[in-house]
Amino acid sequence: MKLVLHYRGKLNANGKPDHKHDLRRHFHQQLATLWKQAPLSDQPGLLGERRTGEYSLLRPLGSFIFAPLITNEMNVVAELSITLLRPESPGHLITQGGDIDNRLKTLFDALTMPRHENALPRESSPTTDENPFFCLLEDDNLVTAVAVRTEQLLEPNVDSTHVDLFINVTTNVTRQTMGNFAFS
Repeated sequence: MKLVLHYRGKLNANGKPDHKHDLRRHFHQQLATLWKQAPLSDQPGLLGERRTGEYSLLRPLGSFIFAPLITNEMNVVAELSITLLRPESPGHLITQGGDIDNRLKTLFDALTMPRHENALPRESSPTTDENPFFCLLEDDNLVTAVAVRTEQLLEPNVDSTHVDLFINVTTNVTRQTMGNFAFS
């Protein structure tokens, strides 16, 4: 399966839980749209209660029920190709908006469901359209390849933390089963 996620806005280095969750909410909306389309829409059981011998992608955490697309249980991994447009001129990866590796760490955390409740903003709860809360990854260890390309965002008067991101995702199945054919 191939898909592209897009984000336009602030991407802080060393983002706090609030910032990461705002990003996570942005990607949730795109992934919710993806789940309404075939082949995922043909797999409603993946978003149901766990039954013996069947997969369920639902992962409760606090008041949230996350539904990561890429999970170890499904034997699915992902390759990411990221294009990051930023207002800095070429070669200035470590100045102004924050170093690239810490900005990417914030991005990866936002693409991944939180592991612990303290990774969520205090007193946060899902909205009515966030049940389940869709995210890309159960664990960022399921990313097997990453390519990052940075380019200059040619817009005047843009804050140095502003980015335009295009995340090309390719899923790969590590072991074919009856339940994961949609991810091939």
